[in-house]
Amino acid sequence: MEKQGNMKQHVSFVGALHIGFGILGLMGALAIFFGFQFLYELIGQEEPIAKEVLTLIGNAIAIILLFFSVLGVIGGAGLFSYRSWARILVMIVSAINCLNIPVGTAKGIYSLWVLMQAETIELFEATHQS
Repeated sequence: MEKQGNMKQHVSFVGALHIGFGILGLMGALAIFFGFQFLYELIGQEEPIAKEVLTLIGNAIAIILLFFSVLGVIGGAGLFSYRSWARILVMIVSAINCLNIPVGTAKGIYSLWVLMQAETIELFEATHQS
């Protein structure tokens, strides 16, 4: 029972981490989108190809960041309710986060470690059966 209580704290911390970083990611996606729009306006009419390239790059980066940030927030919120789908979702997002060196790697490894523990799996199964 002691271990499950300890793992509850770890799961809550992982959920909070993913929600917090997800919110930061959402703000970053907005900043990138509007930043590239600002660059787009600075270029003016002289370089139409540069405008298209900036729009494509800025929108692609913003959409990818927005997508993973929303997944992190949804998964993190689901972890607080010990939903099994949230555990799987956060594990997938964490694996992808490992590519974001160094902070994303640390967050991803820690999240994967917490969510793959036998005590954590039992916690999610026990909560789901109740």
